[in-house]
Amino acid sequence: MVDWVRMILPEREWWRGLLVAAISVAAIAATTLTAAAPEPSAGAGWQAYRRGDYAGAFAAYEAAARLGDRLAQFNLAMMLLRGEGRPVDLAAGVDWLTKSADAGMAQAQYSMGLLSESGVGVPRSLTGATGWWQKAAEQGHTQAQVELATQYFLGRGAPKDWKLAAKWYEAAAESGDVGAQYIIGSFYEHGDGVAPDLRRALGWYVLAAQQGDIGAAAQAKDVARRLAEGGKAPR
Repeated sequence: MVDWVRMILPEREWWRGLLVAAISVAAIAATTLTAAAPEPSAGAGWQAYRRGDYAGAFAAYEAAARLGDRLAQFNLAMMLLRGEGRPVDLAAGVDWLTKSADAGMAQAQYSMGLLSESGVGVPRSLTGATGWWQKAAEQGHTQAQVELATQYFLGRGAPKDWKLAAKWYEAAAESGDVGAQYIIGSFYEHGDGVAPDLRRALGWYVLAAQQGDIGAAAQAKDVARRLAEGGKAPR
């Protein structure tokens, strides 16, 4: 099959994956405030951060982090890695990120996977990256599901296993990831890791096309034509 994964999911610099793909400090704090009342110090950290008072936010998050608040630990780690409220401190940032990940925070686990993949702040380990992404993926973290699927697809840090790759790409696709929707559509079209099923392939291509994927739109048109002609998935 065409290596759609390499075409759609190119290699990226570690910091771009961590700081762009990761939820920002402000966004994750806002989500928490909406979902449930935070601990007082964590709430103070968010209020300070929103005002642009990074020093105050840092102090509040650090206080909450030392009490075991995994959200505060993650936010503190992000501030240390970005150099907000304090000069960049990679070692301390990774330490707090690890604590948050060990406490079960999916976003921190995903981020630890990125660091393990690149070897920044921790020893480089593709197997370690797979382990972190597995933990986050099992909690429903979409980006971790994509990364985990790619590990299985390429045999990087995990045995090559297209069935598991298909499982996790489909999980990410169900959460709306457009790249995963295209890839699982290709899997169903060609029967890679799943039984060939042109109708399911068409469904995924259509969903990806609706999100603006031009290639998916072209594939959807082709698969629809073949279905109308009674065609079968090519090998």
